[in-house]
Amino acid sequence: MKVGEIVKGEITAIKPYGAFVKIDEQTSGLIHISHISDQFVRDIEDYVSVGDVFDLEIIDISEDGKISLSFKKLHSRKKRYQIRLTSGFAPLKEKLPQWMKAYEAKDSED
Repeated sequence: MKVGEIVKGEITAIKPYGAFVKIDEQTSGLIHISHISDQFVRDIEDYVSVGDVFDLEIIDISEDGKISLSFKKLHSRKKRYQIRLTSGFAPLKEKLPQWMKAYEAKDSED
């Protein structure tokens, strides 16, 4: 096994700081909470459960053989759509006076 390799692993235990993973009969690793998602992770169990099997990327192997894995590199929840503003704040500048007049008219009715 080497850094950058994709391995299949089964979640065997979940702690507040990460999830333990069985890669094969002799090898296990850890997905640290910071490698679960690009977003804030309040509860790891929102992403994985004991018994789940995932493809994971090896991101580090320490000198003593501890394997660090990443879930988010392969299972990122990226937004499907990207909004690209081409007109800047022009629509706001155009609509704001209309909205203010409508608000003032409604306010005077009450």
